[in-house]
Amino acid sequence: MSTTPEHAAPEVDPTQENVEDSNLAIIARQPIVDQHRAVYGYELFDRSTASASHTAASDAALLFNALSYAGTEALVGKKTVFINCTHDSLAGGHLELIHPEKVVLEVPPLADSATQEEIDGRVPVLESLRTRGFRLAFNQHALRRAYANWMPLASYIKLDMQAFKPELAAPLVKFAGNYAKATLVAEKVETPEQFKMMSDLGVKLFQGFWFAKPSLVKATTIRPSQATIIQLINLVRKQASTAEIEDLLKKDPTLSFNLLRFINSSGFGLSCEITSFRHAVMILGLKKLFRWAALLMTTSRADGSPPAVGQTAVVRGRLMELLATELLPPEDCDNAFVVGVFSLLDTMLNVPIEKALESVALPQPVTDALLHNTGVFAPFLELTKACESGDEVVFARMAEALHLSNRQVNWAHLQALTWAESLNAD
Repeated sequence: MSTTPEHAAPEVDPTQENVEDSNLAIIARQPIVDQHRAVYGYELFDRSTASASHTAASDAALLFNALSYAGTEALVGKKTVFINCTHDSLAGGHLELIHPEKVVLEVPPLADSATQEEIDGRVPVLESLRTRGFRLAFNQHALRRAYANWMPLASYIKLDMQAFKPELAAPLVKFAGNYAKATLVAEKVETPEQFKMMSDLGVKLFQGFWFAKPSLVKATTIRPSQATIIQLINLVRKQASTAEIEDLLKKDPTLSFNLLRFINSSGFGLSCEITSFRHAVMILGLKKLFRWAALLMTTSRADGSPPAVGQTAVVRGRLMELLATELLPPEDCDNAFVVGVFSLLDTMLNVPIEKALESVALPQPVTDALLHNTGVFAPFLELTKACESGDEVVFARMAEALHLSNRQVNWAHLQALTWAESLNAD
């Protein structure tokens, strides 16, 4: 499938869009429908780069972008997701990050030059994926005798309408039905006659331009610097403590934002929302955290330090944490840090703060402060912004409201600035 030229660039509207923006995750989705033309699922294609080439990295990045950036609820809702894979990527660790019950892996046949031993040698990997809960889809090339050992593992067989003559449709559907206990999907359906013919033959699922061209789903991304991700990978590799990893997450708001958004995506399959960095690290575990960081590395920008807005966000977070330490219990101090760090998400993402917060789970008091300037953290945020802007009137009013002296606030601000500077020196 993905190894052939025609599948490297599947039925995509030739209208060219500018996809060069490194802060855009662009994923095309094409519906797969049933005989009543109700949407059964979506096949996803990565359109974040102008290149149509398909590699092990690209389908890993596609799954990762779908979960981390585009938001699976907006992208596919509760529907089944079909992803084209390469054989190299099937053994990749990124699949350990995916909740398998919603995902169909489209597995291509091997090259025509492959020996029977090589074809049969893929069976243990495919069996392992099935055991973990993934469903597998093959195309009609896998109906050849050489692939007989693959057939018991097939959940779907995709029949390419452009690859056989109409008079061969009936014997092919009959043969596929007898050969594999799998649901048949007619793909590249371009006319109502093709749809009727395959439907009359008992085919249950359909895909192609006659139903819908792939539509683009765009999501603005904020991506950590590679230097920060490398720090995280090094911490995980030396099996650092949860506290050490949490400390790094506190240093980089883009890293912590991406982690919370990813772990709370529907594709990760958790039944409750995770709202603290420490909890996210504990839930994910070192092995999956390493996989996540490695994938994040492949989609991050190579240019160096975080932008100035990221630095400001870190200062805000640390200052709010220090101020809260004087007045609030420890768990609230952690949330105060989150309020400060995420208070500039609208600027980082260039979208309204309400939109930015839709894709990450946060405790209600944090959301109240960020969206409505209310609740326990609101005065701390106002005071922090006043420190930043030099607004003496607001500074005096908020400091008095919190019963903090000028000296306490100024000392905390100096500590926050020093702390943020020390992070860049690491």
